[in-house]
Amino acid sequence: MAQSSKQIQTQTQQQVQTLSPQQIMVVKLLELPAVELEDRVRAELLENPALEEGREDTHEDDYDNPDETNISAEDGGNTDYDSLSDYLNEDDIPDYKLQENNRSKDEQAEDIPFADSTSFYETLKEQLGEHALTEHQRQLAEYLIGSLDDDGLLRKPLDSISDELAIYSGIEASPEELEKVLKVIQDFDPPGLGARNLRECLLIQLRRKAELPGKKADKLLQLETNIIEQCYEEFTRKHWDKIQQKLNVDEAELELAIKELCKLNPRPGASMGEAVGRNMQQIVPDFIVDTDDDGTIHLSLNNPNVPELRISRDFSDLVEEHTKNKANQSKESREALMFLKQKMDAAQGFIDAVKQRQNTLMKTMQAIIDLQRPFFQEGDEALLKPMILKDVAERAKLDVSTVSRVSNSKYVQTNFGIYPLKFFFSDGYTKDDGEETSVREIRKALKECIDSEDKKNPYTDDELTEMMAQKGYPIARRTVAKYRQQMNIPVARLRR
Repeated sequence: MAQSSKQIQTQTQQQVQTLSPQQIMVVKLLELPAVELEDRVRAELLENPALEEGREDTHEDDYDNPDETNISAEDGGNTDYDSLSDYLNEDDIPDYKLQENNRSKDEQAEDIPFADSTSFYETLKEQLGEHALTEHQRQLAEYLIGSLDDDGLLRKPLDSISDELAIYSGIEASPEELEKVLKVIQDFDPPGLGARNLRECLLIQLRRKAELPGKKADKLLQLETNIIEQCYEEFTRKHWDKIQQKLNVDEAELELAIKELCKLNPRPGASMGEAVGRNMQQIVPDFIVDTDDDGTIHLSLNNPNVPELRISRDFSDLVEEHTKNKANQSKESREALMFLKQKMDAAQGFIDAVKQRQNTLMKTMQAIIDLQRPFFQEGDEALLKPMILKDVAERAKLDVSTVSRVSNSKYVQTNFGIYPLKFFFSDGYTKDDGEETSVREIRKALKECIDSEDKKNPYTDDELTEMMAQKGYPIARRTVAKYRQQMNIPVARLRR
């Protein structure tokens, strides 16, 4: 006899967290970089007739405080948001200014193009074809071009490159031969390419300026050159009084020279995208951080082409008209009213989402600046402190996942170049004395050890490990090897 089975129904209660459509919209907008935000806003303008471009009228009979919901870059967008239902119950909807408030109408933020590594290499090879070189020199030049970093600078010593050519390519070339070919590359555009350090990069650009008509006897240009040649350390440390005393110049002349020097490009390789028609990736920074001479930092969002948004006045009038005649409405009128309210709801929801995006971006970037303030004031990577997503989230009072979304695909323009937000995040390391330091600082200390070595008898990784321990960085030998490789520094036998 077959045994029958019973089906038993049970009821359990579970708590499940789901995102509302409004929250999903906020998350999606948060992930968009500046250029894609503009496209998204214009697409919404086309799709929703209740949303229109422009600023709300500021007549007194419209509403009491027209600027109540404007978010300024100075206050970081700290505005309380009313619920959608509260907005729908009001006669008028306040406008929202999408672009930053601290930029003049005539001022336009630049779109700064970056070229990828392949285009960078190909563009320099094209310039190489304009010079009369032997086949041997051309091989050396192509290898040197391939050794340039993203900034367009040559960080490797010529002795090391000579060894690499012999070992990996079977090409014999002395450092003197490489020096001659490097001079050819340093004549390429933009000026500063092929320099071995920032000082040489700036001097190349100054010499190129001196070649312009009427510039050879320019006193200001000569002062700029003297500052970099004779007072470079003082210049990088902003010791203007020492420069003034050493070069015997008055304050006005020095101030003008410093202003001109600050216009030079410390990263000539980053602008190579301007010369490339294909494979170009255009990057528009989402934030602009300006640092004054006294160290004051100004933060603003870079949304120059994003239009202002408001609820359509025609839609508001139609809703008001249908609402007044609600008692005698036909079925068609009720359906029309529902349609109008749905569109207004969607339009106001979109405006609120963009508001929240700006507010969240400003909070996140401000937290990064607060945590990494020395870098934004000096531009020295060694000043970057260990920082993880949680640190920023706690300071900005945001969720870690929100900070992660903001940091993804976003860029900031500073006085020292353009950086992805991910650049500012790094793990920490605790030294012997208990002080926490960043991996970048350890790499800098390692590079200083290698730069100071006798090239006839370079340090092995074991010796470098001992030296780092003496400096207060007790890292393992394999860690030394890893950081050395990350900096493209060859092993000891190739550094001879």
